[in-house]
Amino acid sequence: MLRKLLIPLFFGLAGCTSTTVPFEAPTRGFAATSPTQIPTIVPVTTRSVKSAQRSNASIAQDFMQLSFAFESGTQLNYLTRFEGPISVRIEGNAPNTMYTDLENVLSRFRNEAGISIHATSVKPANITIEMVPRAQIQRLVPNAACFVAPNVRGLKEYINQRRSDATSWSNLRERNVMSIFVPSDTSPQEIRDCLHEELAQALGPVNDLYSLTDSVFNDDNVHSALTSFDMLVLRIYYDSELKNGMSRAEVANRIPQIIARLNPAGAHIYSEQSSGISPRWNSAIQTALGAGTSSNDRIRAAENAIALAKNLNFEDVRVGFSYFVLGRVSMSSSASVSKNAFMAADRAYASLPNTDLHRALVASQLAAFTLADGDATGTLRLVRPFMNTAKRHENAALLSTLMLLEAEALEQAGNATDARSVRLDSLDLARYGFGSEKAVQARLREIASLSRS
Repeated sequence: MLRKLLIPLFFGLAGCTSTTVPFEAPTRGFAATSPTQIPTIVPVTTRSVKSAQRSNASIAQDFMQLSFAFESGTQLNYLTRFEGPISVRIEGNAPNTMYTDLENVLSRFRNEAGISIHATSVKPANITIEMVPRAQIQRLVPNAACFVAPNVRGLKEYINQRRSDATSWSNLRERNVMSIFVPSDTSPQEIRDCLHEELAQALGPVNDLYSLTDSVFNDDNVHSALTSFDMLVLRIYYDSELKNGMSRAEVANRIPQIIARLNPAGAHIYSEQSSGISPRWNSAIQTALGAGTSSNDRIRAAENAIALAKNLNFEDVRVGFSYFVLGRVSMSSSASVSKNAFMAADRAYASLPNTDLHRALVASQLAAFTLADGDATGTLRLVRPFMNTAKRHENAALLSTLMLLEAEALEQAGNATDARSVRLDSLDLARYGFGSEKAVQARLREIASLSRS
């Protein structure tokens, strides 16, 4: 029901030496561009529709867990959804990119999930997307980048009713009105990511599962754009055989036949067995990533998550994510621990299918170490294989960072001309991914600082 804003899974760059981990104090300037030269925003749009690479049995299991439980473990008794055409309206001062991104995702809902949904400028709408300052969102829901609430139209109604039964998801019997609150002072990509995740949860499942490899319904925030699996889940959710108010047992009885019809290829894929939800592991991860937690407590929680993942014999992305989190939270205290954790995360992800985006995020972290060590060849070897991955998954922030790391490695190797070309090519993506010119310039300086740390 919300997109988490904890420790970002995308590194905040800083300086690096042999005794401190990457990304703290930029020291090196750059000659690539000045703030007035940053080009117009251009989002990444390269999506091709693919079928979900899952067995139907595992899709059925995931669907039930997504649709009939909260992250807290509380169970939902009824399936709820919108009936009939759904209207969506943006309220407040939104950037032009938001209208484009909204129409793109609504088109995907129509074409891939079979949902009758459209944008409107007329009040009232079924779903209101209100632009709200980030600080105000976090005062209401700490650690949230954005969130969705039922039965309210706008922030004023939400504030007045947020402690009442009206905004309780457990009390819903059908969906008629929803509000999504999106930060007005963030990057175009973050706004796009909020649109994808919160609209999907306004329409369908309200739960997130850390075990999912290929879904935005996962609090690891690896996937920011809705995947083919997510669209299949929503198509199932709005299938004509399901109705508002159906019980868990009624839905479970119909789901196998619905999925078999919608995803015939899944009948021929091996049925993976889920390791199940572990509240203890979830709690450890939430502690490691939670606001107001000390560095030492974060590290201990991440180490506990790794131990639990091993003891519980997880065979999914939670193992890699546990190591990834340890790499993130140990950056400021131990370069060796951080680097080894990222390397372990990459090995864990590499053992699983459909984890190229996970590995791309890890590569962006490891490349900071090789760059700081003066290993230009190693940096290029890390980042270049994942350029198309970031592009395919529409992650402009990741793609621009990989390109900037490549540019710095080229410069380090003495190839200043190619370095400048790659750096300039990255700037449209960086503007979309990071937002303000100030943020883009900071990212440029931070990556440049790695070569002179």
